[in-house]
Amino acid sequence: MVAAIAEHDRLGVDEFRKRHKFGQAWVYILLHDGREYDSKAIVGVAHGYLPGRSPLAASDFSGGQNTVVQVLERLGFTVRKSERLLWLRDELVLACDLVARNDWQGVRSSDPRAIELSTLLQSLPLYPREARGHNFRSPDSVQLKTSNIATQHPSYGGVRTRGGKLDREVLFDFLNRPEEMHAQAAAIRAGVDTGELSTLPPTPDIDEEIAASEGRTLVLLHLRRERDPKLRAKKLNQVITNHGRIACEVCGFDFERTYGARGSGYAEVHHVVPLHVTGQTKTRLVDLAVLCANCHRMIHRGSQWLTPVELRDLVLLHAQSLAEHPLV
Repeated sequence: MVAAIAEHDRLGVDEFRKRHKFGQAWVYILLHDGREYDSKAIVGVAHGYLPGRSPLAASDFSGGQNTVVQVLERLGFTVRKSERLLWLRDELVLACDLVARNDWQGVRSSDPRAIELSTLLQSLPLYPREARGHNFRSPDSVQLKTSNIATQHPSYGGVRTRGGKLDREVLFDFLNRPEEMHAQAAAIRAGVDTGELSTLPPTPDIDEEIAASEGRTLVLLHLRRERDPKLRAKKLNQVITNHGRIACEVCGFDFERTYGARGSGYAEVHHVVPLHVTGQTKTRLVDLAVLCANCHRMIHRGSQWLTPVELRDLVLLHAQSLAEHPLV
């Protein structure tokens, strides 16, 4: 265990998870020398430090009290259980969508809409099954959350209930961008109805900044489109046929020109229009853009994604500004 912990400290939490393809631990947290670690990831990686053994992948074993926790505690480590599973943005979008359609009133637990939302929330792949208690996203919790959201509305005249910062952020997103936010809720529901969300593969390298602004489920679906190997290959082949080389559509960076053979035929492929705008449609090559890693990140950064054209205009405007007012 100590060797796995040392590797974690050397790489950092994000690189450690990415390298070994483990997600974040939601319930059982390993405590060691005043620091917190993902319990399941540490146990899986530690297995590879045993003589003649290989690291265990996340799919090779289950986490939880009867496996990971017992192993760690038997070896003298301390494990903390996190009891509260915070509502994530995707869940709040669905709850706020319901409140908005209910004339900004909370919904009681006996309301069929609360029961339906409870079932929907339980079907989302946001928290692992082993992390959920028996009351996870129950109709009672839907009643409480919708009440919290409703009392944060600017027009509410009564005593405000206790709501979180993210509750208010999502509420004001609905007030400022109602069509977009209702479309996000519809896209999440469509992902459940089609079964796409239930078949999402693990994506340990998901950008948490993007997920915080767009919602984890929609980002996962978006990334699956971008990473479709067949679609990606078709797009890159189309670019080579039309232009003779692969270069970023924003800044012109050419991986092969910079890295030689190692960069030949490589670029990142970006789905231009967010999923909540396009809906559950079949992706066409015209919907994809070829980008370098830096421009891809800049397009996704922030609460409003830019188009490649918008980012290119921003780059040109900044270059012009620097030419007119050089930095000293």
